[in-house]
Amino acid sequence: MPESEDVKQHLQELERRSIALIREAKAQFKNIACLWSTGKDSTATVWLCKKAFFGKIPFPVIHIDTGYKFPEIYEFRDKIAKEWGFNLLIAKNEEALNAGMSPKTGRLDCCTLLKTEALKSLLRKDKFDALILAIRRDEHGIRAKERHYSPRDEQFKWNYMDQPAEMWDLYVKPSEDFSHMRVHPILHWTELNVWQYVQQEKLPINPLYFAKDGKRYRSLGCMPCTVPIPSEADTIEKIVQELATSKTPERAGRSQDKEKAYMMQKLRSLGYM
Repeated sequence: MPESEDVKQHLQELERRSIALIREAKAQFKNIACLWSTGKDSTATVWLCKKAFFGKIPFPVIHIDTGYKFPEIYEFRDKIAKEWGFNLLIAKNEEALNAGMSPKTGRLDCCTLLKTEALKSLLRKDKFDALILAIRRDEHGIRAKERHYSPRDEQFKWNYMDQPAEMWDLYVKPSEDFSHMRVHPILHWTELNVWQYVQQEKLPINPLYFAKDGKRYRSLGCMPCTVPIPSEADTIEKIVQELATSKTPERAGRSQDKEKAYMMQKLRSLGYM
């Protein structure tokens, strides 16, 4: 079988499993939403939600606005939300921003207040009991400890040392003692899988991912905390080829991943995405 057919079949299986997870979550929870950063992973996940429900996403899509995003992120967000026709909600901690919170005051505090607390406020206001997130196990060591169904308590805290067992595609929903459930439909995908899927489905992609003057962004975050990587990949095809041989970690350009070893683990235990 040609390699392209192998890839196509593998992507079909990944898509089937992800759509099943999304539909199951919608059936199990009363008030669900999907997080969308406008990055490749969350854009692919929003697309999967569209396909799961035949073109119409039956729940809100949430974007967390830290006030420090790239202009291209806001432009892409508004354009795709309008074209795809979903209900876009913005989570933003105006109080913290007005008080001067920024990455300069400390990345742990900044991420906690401008991302986690902003999301907490929106979830409590709208009483969401489940969130679909586009994290993958291969992104970071702490995310490798996740499950497809991952409970959070009232404070959004995650006990990464006490995760429910998931076997044979059976995803157990704890019956009580959780504030909301995190649902991770592309947890089993890789970065290369996502780009191959973007290529196959012809998905729109934030232009920051494409090389300009010998550099491109491989992972999108806030402007002060994200730097580009050296690259000449200015098309999706070239990005796929680049990833097939790259040994550089995906989040090499993200500042919070370069802090002390426990930084990302601490952030996620406190509710960070």
